[in-house]
Amino acid sequence: MAHSEIKTRSLEESAVKEAKIDDLAVTNAKLAGSIANAKLVNSSVTFNGITVALGASGSIVVTDTAPTITTSSFIAEPETNTTLTLNGTAFVSIPKVEIVSSTGAVTTAPTVSFTSATALDFTTGTGLAAGTFFIRVINPDGGTVTSASAILTVSPGPAWVTASGSLGSVAGGGSVSFTVDATDATSYAKQSGTFPGGVTINSSTGVISGTESGSTSTTVYTFTIRATDAEAQTADREFSITISHGLEQGMAFV
Repeated sequence: MAHSEIKTRSLEESAVKEAKIDDLAVTNAKLAGSIANAKLVNSSVTFNGITVALGASGSIVVTDTAPTITTSSFIAEPETNTTLTLNGTAFVSIPKVEIVSSTGAVTTAPTVSFTSATALDFTTGTGLAAGTFFIRVINPDGGTVTSASAILTVSPGPAWVTASGSLGSVAGGGSVSFTVDATDATSYAKQSGTFPGGVTINSSTGVISGTESGSTSTTVYTFTIRATDAEAQTADREFSITISHGLEQGMAFV
């Protein structure tokens, strides 16, 4: 082969460019140890703003954006769409909220309203039965937290058994004794209004009693009683007691 032919071939080989090389024709094994970092066009890689030269080492710091839950307890009525406020940290607009039963059944909150990184509102929907539930928050970036305990209690509130309105009439200076009752109530208290003088309510039993004093004419005393259950749910109802005087005490003329 002529010297000039050899030289021409050498020049042609040196003119081979990266774009002309079939991707499948070049493998890592063929390149191993044959190309120095300095000869690479892109001789470094950047991760999260940190530039690392090929062949060198570096540290990548991943920021943990997982949210936390600080609310310790919630109360809601069964089958009632209730809006609850959840407090915590690192909430990202707008997270997904899941209500998880003790058996693992998941109900997705129908609506979630983002207030801030530390507070959001969500609704329970109308399908929850009585029981206790865990709360799970899933940020759009995947950060997830589930409450450490079942912080949502779904329980019916107290329901009044005693009809509203007048409990009855008592003669002035007489003994007053009436009982008000509500299912699941653990305590009773006068929320507003006025009892007859000398009359109080037993907070445990709902008995309104005492010896009336202070009235000089027939008077209707109107008041509201609040029943509270073990979960601090309440129900109010208005009642009245009449203290009578004169003819209304039962006096009659023959």
